[in-house]
Amino acid sequence: MKRILTGLQPTGVITLGNYVGAIRKMKQLQDEYDSFIFVADMHAITIPQDREQLPKNIRSLVALYLACGIDPKKNTIYIQSENIYHANVSWMLECNSYYGELSRMTQFKDKSRKNANFTVGLLTYPVLMAADIIIYDADYVPVGVDQKQHVELARDIAIRFNKKYGDTFKVPDFYYTDTEVKIMDLQDPTKKMSKSAENPKGVIKLLDDLDDVRKKIMKAATDSEAVVRFDPENKPGVSNLMGIYAALTYKSMEDIEEEFKGQNYGTFKKAVADVVCSELEKIQARYYEILNGKELDRILDEGREKTLAMAKEKYEMMKKKIGLYRG
Repeated sequence: MKRILTGLQPTGVITLGNYVGAIRKMKQLQDEYDSFIFVADMHAITIPQDREQLPKNIRSLVALYLACGIDPKKNTIYIQSENIYHANVSWMLECNSYYGELSRMTQFKDKSRKNANFTVGLLTYPVLMAADIIIYDADYVPVGVDQKQHVELARDIAIRFNKKYGDTFKVPDFYYTDTEVKIMDLQDPTKKMSKSAENPKGVIKLLDDLDDVRKKIMKAATDSEAVVRFDPENKPGVSNLMGIYAALTYKSMEDIEEEFKGQNYGTFKKAVADVVCSELEKIQARYYEILNGKELDRILDEGREKTLAMAKEKYEMMKKKIGLYRG
């Protein structure tokens, strides 16, 4: 079975857009691939983090993905920093990478331009990302178009190392995750729903209070036509709500248009709010059950032990090929 590897940023926040666009796709992939999922907490510290909040975010993130249907029996789930070989492998790869290629990375250019006093980690973290991927011989890495550059670098580093030291790494390929369904901001439906949005009323987070969720949907931007019709260009607000409703009910846009033919927006929004709140209620109940139980630590312990053994084998192979051993 081909292996697919996904890294998650430990923000502790997942939006409805993330759930519809990414997590449900991951649930599909877990049935098709040998799936590895890890929390990229070492990447998070390229910028200052609250040392009290970060571990809470890590646990919350894993618990929320599990609550959304990520099956620990079908996925190897682990925390990046609990595996010492990621950083060790990254150092050996850094010594086979070049400043020029790292300084051209889009995120480095953007973030360093905004902050003159940035850390070296901001420059070198793409190599750690490459280590995260190739240490497990991943066949595929799910990416959106905006993240393609990082996998391209991982491929370049793997190919370079293989040519220099002999066959060591599998060269990973892209698995594009951009989907037709994109959940947009409720207040500004021309923008994707984002956890970093300036107006929190436009964003639904999976752990939001359900009464607040209902209010956000009822106050979502629409238009003056009062017709439920899918037309993203001319009716972005209504079309966005239809996309949410379609994603959670698995109904077609044509069926939704027929269902709400002659109905006002208030009736339509209430129906959207009902299906969203019903979905979130189930997720939240499972989330708190996982977070407060013993299941989470057992899953993460099993993932750590499995990946430690795999990463150590690759690390020892690299050391020998480079010459890092007592002669």
